[in-house]
Amino acid sequence: MLEQVAAAHHRLALVWADGGYTGSLIEHGLAAFALVLAIVKRSDNMKRFVVLPKRWIVERLFAHLMRSRRLARDFERRIASAEAMIYWSMAALMTRRLARPHRGRG
Repeated sequence: MLEQVAAAHHRLALVWADGGYTGSLIEHGLAAFALVLAIVKRSDNMKRFVVLPKRWIVERLFAHLMRSRRLARDFERRIASAEAMIYWSMAALMTRRLARPHRGRG
């Protein structure tokens, strides 16, 4: 996946990843694709829920996608149709945001 992302987005330099992606992937991403992988880890001494920096962005995206009922389960037979449904869902989200009235600043 890193290869596809690096090929499609030449200006990309930093990728945030979950704590499960530690190890040789960090060195491989830097050496092969010039991508810096920043691992977002949870501290071991946390006893309750704490919002992790940058991790909430991904979780918020997943929440927006799950609002589309068809994306709540994996019903698609082809990757292309699943990808099209994600584009459709994000387009619907963006048009809702563009259509709502803007509040004045100040």
